[in-house]
Amino acid sequence: MSVETHRPVGFEALEEKGWIGSRRFLLLRRASQLLFLALFLTGPLFGLWITKGTLAGSMTFDILPLTDPFVATQSFVAGHWPSATALLGALIVVVAYVLLGGRSYCSWVCPVNPVTDAAHWVHRRLDLPKGWQPKRSTRLWLVGIVLAVSLLTGTIAWEAINPVTIIHRGLVFGLASAWIVAAGVFLFDLFVARRGWCGHICPVGAFYGLIGKVALVRVSAANRDACDNCMDCYAVCPEKQVISPALKGAPGSSPIILAGDCTNCGGFIDVCAQHVFSFTHRFDERIVEPSPQSAPEQSAASKIHKECSQ
Repeated sequence: MSVETHRPVGFEALEEKGWIGSRRFLLLRRASQLLFLALFLTGPLFGLWITKGTLAGSMTFDILPLTDPFVATQSFVAGHWPSATALLGALIVVVAYVLLGGRSYCSWVCPVNPVTDAAHWVHRRLDLPKGWQPKRSTRLWLVGIVLAVSLLTGTIAWEAINPVTIIHRGLVFGLASAWIVAAGVFLFDLFVARRGWCGHICPVGAFYGLIGKVALVRVSAANRDACDNCMDCYAVCPEKQVISPALKGAPGSSPIILAGDCTNCGGFIDVCAQHVFSFTHRFDERIVEPSPQSAPEQSAASKIHKECSQ
């Protein structure tokens, strides 16, 4: 929230960029999520089978196989060697994650993301306490537990309870279970743990984050000297811990957000009225040099921020 006027998050960006400009990546993400869902829906609804299967494993136009690498890993650990087609599909997805970021899936494809975003919006509107906040390493421990259970039971363990698969399958095939699970995730994030499911629990996102550590596409705070400390970026980011090293790092430090937890959602690009952030690649270390007249303005903004925080 703006520290100068206590205006809603993104208000300054709305004035600076307009309604679409201040929601550009949010609108693109929703369009992307609907597009991926539509690819699966055309078959059951219209008999036009563009993509068959689910997000766990699919075939598009009977040519392009895509396999969830976490599912493929569980299958391998369980003692079931995936087919050549499934392995090819997993390799294609891994390559995509290495380029785009593993957790880009979480913000641009996953059907659970609109549910958790809605819960966070309501949470902020009601000004609820953040609730239980397990360590973010919890989801990494869950990755290990899931693989151990797969090993011991000989099954793809997580798929039996995976909200992503249940919600997606329910939406595609019209199952009531989708709404029940979606409601459960919504209520968990609303009343139990703010940003809890995706940020602290989901092992799928954690697994993709491990792959995403080497991703090429990154967000840069190249114009970080223009930051006026409004804190809007922290307010909207689902993984706010990734921001500070790039935005508030020591002089000469990298402006690139390199953490695997980053979902590349573009949320804080949208709400930043100062145009601090932008998408780039991991090797782009450029930093925009501040203009001479901006120093007094930055000093004043920092002073206001400090006074309002006291």
